[in-house]
Amino acid sequence: MATLKIKNLEKRFKQTEVLKGINLEIENGDFLVLLGPSGCGKSTLLNTIAGLENVDDGEVIIDNKKVNDIEPSERDIAFVFQSYALYPAMSVEENIVFGLKQRKISKEKINESLNNIIELLKITDLLKRKPAQLSGGQRQRVAMGRALVRDPKIFLFDEPLSNLDAKLRIEMRREIKKLHKNLKTTMVYVTHDQTEAMSLGTKIAIMNNGKIEQFDSPNNIYNKPNSIFVADFVGSPSMNFISGIIAKNDNSISFLPDNEKKNNGINITNLQTKLEGSRNVFFGIRPEHIFLKKEHAVRVTKDHNFIEIEVKPELYEYIGHEQIITFDYCGQEILGKFSSSVKIDIDKKIILFVDLNSVSIFDKDTKRRI
Repeated sequence: MATLKIKNLEKRFKQTEVLKGINLEIENGDFLVLLGPSGCGKSTLLNTIAGLENVDDGEVIIDNKKVNDIEPSERDIAFVFQSYALYPAMSVEENIVFGLKQRKISKEKINESLNNIIELLKITDLLKRKPAQLSGGQRQRVAMGRALVRDPKIFLFDEPLSNLDAKLRIEMRREIKKLHKNLKTTMVYVTHDQTEAMSLGTKIAIMNNGKIEQFDSPNNIYNKPNSIFVADFVGSPSMNFISGIIAKNDNSISFLPDNEKKNNGINITNLQTKLEGSRNVFFGIRPEHIFLKKEHAVRVTKDHNFIEIEVKPELYEYIGHEQIITFDYCGQEILGKFSSSVKIDIDKKIILFVDLNSVSIFDKDTKRRI
């Protein structure tokens, strides 16, 4: 296991800044997920940790040792690539132990390591096959086996499941989770899939345009996003953003949606937020924190900390055990997620109950959480 620190890391390709002052720190045994859209710099950051890319400024520190000028082979890091990168002419067994043979490890130690890995990954019956004879999931297991057999300080994964179909991706995600639980080794994992990030990571770094938008636990990333970008990127469907004005008068706080009359503001005095005067904001609420019945809202909020809004259902989407309803609220579109067993009449106004404990308020100008 190893600690990993990234300090003020910068990387440029010619005149293009790809990484802009990245700072991260993870402890022994952490599972860090680098999450973000394509082109945000997450794979480049992974490559700088591995030593496959040089840095222009800043430091990569593994176990309190700066490794900027150390060759990739000397960093004691194992890399699992998106493309598997298996040798086609070699058998599964030969692929797994190739690196150990190159390092002149004893035959006894190689056999011991191999037996441990094939049992862990359940690939004993695949050892004599060539990569062309394997399924995508089997190839990914072999690629992980080749990394695991080295017993490195840190494992790096670069979107390892992106080439698999949806069902297999879920199965392999679970296997990687089990591996981390059993090995307790420090891991860094790149993905653009938020479900992978939330289910695997002990820490998540949301990246956007070469910067870290938020570095936090999955729970805080989801429930307390510190920017509109994070709130919008994580969640399916993503968070609703209702445009309006939030104002504090004496000891009360109210929210007035755009297109609503001044005397029809919503009292949100119980909302935990720092506010003086009035500000143009986005009132953020996730679809699953909207309820059809008051008793459901009471059960979830516990302290009756909810508000009521009148909306008109406009669109119904059936997705199996759930349904997603699009509502019109003061001329703005919001989504709610409910059990598919509940009947909701389209185009007929209803009252919804919003969990005030789960609301996020973002300044409209800075796009940051208030």
